[in-house]
Amino acid sequence: MAHASIRGVTLHYDIIGNSGPWVAIAPGGRRGIEGVASIAQRIAAAGYRVLVHDRRNCGASDVSIDGEGSEYEIWADDLHALLTQLGATRAFVGGSSSGCRMAILYALRFPQALQGLLIWRVTGGGTAARRLARNYYTQYIEAAQQGGMTAVCDTEHFKARIAERTENRARLMAMEVPRFISVMERWNRYFIDGIDLPIIGATEKELRSISTPACVIPGNDNSHPRRVGENLATLLPAAELHSLGLADYDLDLSPRDEWQEREAALASIFTGFMADH
Repeated sequence: MAHASIRGVTLHYDIIGNSGPWVAIAPGGRRGIEGVASIAQRIAAAGYRVLVHDRRNCGASDVSIDGEGSEYEIWADDLHALLTQLGATRAFVGGSSSGCRMAILYALRFPQALQGLLIWRVTGGGTAARRLARNYYTQYIEAAQQGGMTAVCDTEHFKARIAERTENRARLMAMEVPRFISVMERWNRYFIDGIDLPIIGATEKELRSISTPACVIPGNDNSHPRRVGENLATLLPAAELHSLGLADYDLDLSPRDEWQEREAALASIFTGFMADH
């Protein structure tokens, strides 16, 4: 494990594999490296160097409630800066759920640095946007309104960020409550504005502009509806649509163990795709 100073924050990262084409993947939610560590090992075993990192506000990286644009745009810019610092001028970039949003924004902002996209469990639709907006943003806005930055530090997510990196408490407590709320409200608006888009974070026109090869594996629950992933594959000009044969669930999230059980197949699809491109 290592740390890098990237665009004013410290990011915690690891590189799995010693040689081969570069790959960068990210998990869903605000999960840390552990969310993709196992599949990263499988991909690296096929001859790739896989970068996994804790995005800002995730894992053992710095908390930073700041910056312009949406949170996933900031994550994409951070990843590009980190890959550049590591000498990875072109890479396959991908992720699940929020990691997928970051990867799509990376493709839109840095097409010259992208070898291909690895996309699974695509987020979209009103149910996902409303549920996740509360999960990511409005609960923390309410905490700040009711109890200031002390209450924010006491929420489950930020308490864990402080436990993993103690400096994060000082960073949060140094923020003025109005500024914290303003940034969270802006990030929340970007998210809610995605309700009617093909996927949260990108318009149809933007998606059609991505000419890089893409491997898309849809999700199977109400936060990652199969139709959203399938539609994404029709909009990306150079996409391949794949399936793991999982059943659909009328639940916010499908059972995680089912995806874990299919992890070897997921990695095989991705490594086969990358070998072709």
